Amino acid sequence: MSQALYDVPVTSIEGTPQTLKQFQGKVLLVVNVASKCGLTPQYEGLEKLYEDKRGDGLEVLGFPANNFKGQEPGSDEEIQTFCTSTYDVKFPLFSKISVVGADQHPLYHTLTATQPDATGEGPFRERLKGYGIEPNAVPDVLWNFEKFLVSRDGRVVGRFSPDVTADDPRLVAAIEAELAR
Repeated sequence: MSQALYDVPVTSIEGTPQTLKQFQGKVLLVVNVASKCGLTPQYEGLEKLYEDKRGDGLEVLGFPANNFKGQEPGSDEEIQTFCTSTYDVKFPLFSKISVVGADQHPLYHTLTATQPDATGEGPFRERLKGYGIEPNAVPDVLWNFEKFLVSRDGRVVGRFSPDVTADDPRLVAAIEAELAR
């Protein structure tokens, strides 16, 4: 499993085909992101986390997805411009993908199959229902800004609900534990 994660084909937001192999040996926080979501301000915290922990071996990887109420409608170029001009994002961004459904990207198939349950799950699911949105069933990604934590050897070791922010003690503790290994 661990090697398989590094072999999944992805495309940088600039359009370069690659794999996650370049991040092997790092702790990864994989996040499905969106520019027009109520959670979009999380970009700021994710960038701060990246800046604070990058030197220790953390990489934050952003995967734009338009699966939830059309909240990521832009092109890769528009997304990149928005992220850099609005939130000064420097962590790696990738080409827009699908994180749920029949066209789910293989990366997200692997992540959700390996780690079906999310820490912090519950309150956000109920909030979605309150807005009249029927949440996806487990193990599917619930919404934008769900976070997957990957160990240095490519194991998916954590998953965090969309409303668990980058400074949430549960997420920070999990990241620090992986960085210390």
